[in-house]
Amino acid sequence: MRNLLTGLLAGTASIVLAAGAAHAADLPYRGAPQPAYSPMPIFTWTGFYVGANAGYGWSTGTSRYVDPAFGSVGGGRSGGFTGGAQAGYNYQMGMFVIGAETDIQYAAVGNKGTYFGTTYYRGDSDGYFGTIRARAGVAIDNALIYATGGFAYGDIGGNNAYDVGLGGRRGDGDTNGGWTLGGGVEYGFTSNITAKVEGLYVNLDTKSNYDLGSIYNRSRDTEFGVVRAGLNYKFN
Repeated sequence: MRNLLTGLLAGTASIVLAAGAAHAADLPYRGAPQPAYSPMPIFTWTGFYVGANAGYGWSTGTSRYVDPAFGSVGGGRSGGFTGGAQAGYNYQMGMFVIGAETDIQYAAVGNKGTYFGTTYYRGDSDGYFGTIRARAGVAIDNALIYATGGFAYGDIGGNNAYDVGLGGRRGDGDTNGGWTLGGGVEYGFTSNITAKVEGLYVNLDTKSNYDLGSIYNRSRDTEFGVVRAGLNYKFN
């Protein structure tokens, strides 16, 4: 009798324990939430962007004035600050990136003429230029190495002349077209913010102008280099 009672109690306890375990399994989890796996987003260069830049430019061409009385007078090169804004679009295909960019720049890189006694005085070097360029490069993670080139235009100052005796003065205010080539490196710090370092060579059309019945012949060779740093905001 005692053995039978003991067996019944043991069986009842097993059933109760099993039922309790099953009920506990059905209850909601009360512990700390498990961290969800979230893969790091893959950076892409595809998208529109706008930004600003600043740097240094230096003239590589010459500017001179030819006077029948003195021969070739004036000529020189100068360098100075450049700065402006840019906008463009990139499209990434695997590790290759193609795109287009336009920019407009203030540039203090005009060819400054030199004095010849007190007969001539030089103009300032203020001016501007802009470009419309294609870009093509290779992306390595968040870094982009690219080449760029296309159309350039602008009016680079510093080509004024003045003759005290004859009263002739030549001003400069023409916008000229030409071409540009260059390259650079750009890096994406976030999905929206990128920074770049870029170099450009710009060549605008050479002009010769005549004043006072061909007394003056102004020869202008507008070529200059630019090294600049820029910051872009990319729209996702």
